[in-house]
Amino acid sequence: MARILVSLGGNALGTDFDELVETVGVIAGPIVGLIADGHDVVICHGNGPQVGMIKTSIDLGKAGAQDHRVMPLSECVAMSQAYIGYHLQNAIENQLMKHGLTKQVTTVTARAVVDRNDPLFSRPTKPIGAFFSEEQAQEYIHAGKTFVEDSGRGWREVVASPIPLRIVERQACRDLVEAGHVVISGGGGGIPVVVEDGWTQAIDAVIDKDRTSILLAADTDCDDLVILTGVEKVAIDYNTPRQRDIDEMSIAQAQAWMDEGQFPEGSMGPKIAAAIDFVRSGPGRKTLITSLDKLVEGLRGETGTWVVA
Repeated sequence: MARILVSLGGNALGTDFDELVETVGVIAGPIVGLIADGHDVVICHGNGPQVGMIKTSIDLGKAGAQDHRVMPLSECVAMSQAYIGYHLQNAIENQLMKHGLTKQVTTVTARAVVDRNDPLFSRPTKPIGAFFSEEQAQEYIHAGKTFVEDSGRGWREVVASPIPLRIVERQACRDLVEAGHVVISGGGGGIPVVVEDGWTQAIDAVIDKDRTSILLAADTDCDDLVILTGVEKVAIDYNTPRQRDIDEMSIAQAQAWMDEGQFPEGSMGPKIAAAIDFVRSGPGRKTLITSLDKLVEGLRGETGTWVVA
């Protein structure tokens, strides 16, 4: 049996609490299906809409207060790890009980080390929060925020997304997986920190969880990577009359399409980059990219996009 890292997209999880609970209830079934088949499962998840919702809610709630200070992104990432992990734990444990399985589900609040001098700090690309019209976005842009149009779906705020170098809690994650736990970690790409002269401190950013998924997969010796997102298949010429869904692509073809600009940096780009890196990391490794509700069908080869050597 395989050890599989399941990487859940933040957009696919939904933004508000009710939608999140409903979505994790849907995905918990297929995840427990993998466990019932004897696979070990490690879970990493995104947090783009959720961290934006947290930050906006807190900032708006404090607006006008005498000691008003905007909430740092690192704090919001930590909050999102806790509440998304909590709902995933509930949903997965409920499905385990339904299948008569006994297994501990554990969320590890994880920090990801980045380089303070990473040039990506000066080039924000990571979308967070809700979608806005162009008119609404322009108001925020005039207020000093950075917004971009996101694949025809609307305008979103973008923030710095540095490269994660390592997960601080990697040994704890590995120990828990070896002990038989279902581990949820690296949520939202991890809480960004810098370590200088042995001293750890937070830094404002949101790390792409697909890059952190590769680190977590390596740290826990995973055999396969499944990236679950909001679409059933990866497409080229997305959202145009020429759109074409892809069943399978080699890492060479994936890289060529990346170079053509087919996969935007703030959208599908990091997922394809992560898929390529994982396939290259060991013989026989493959990556599946598909939607939340197609996990089982994708692993059977019935749908989704496979990235192979």
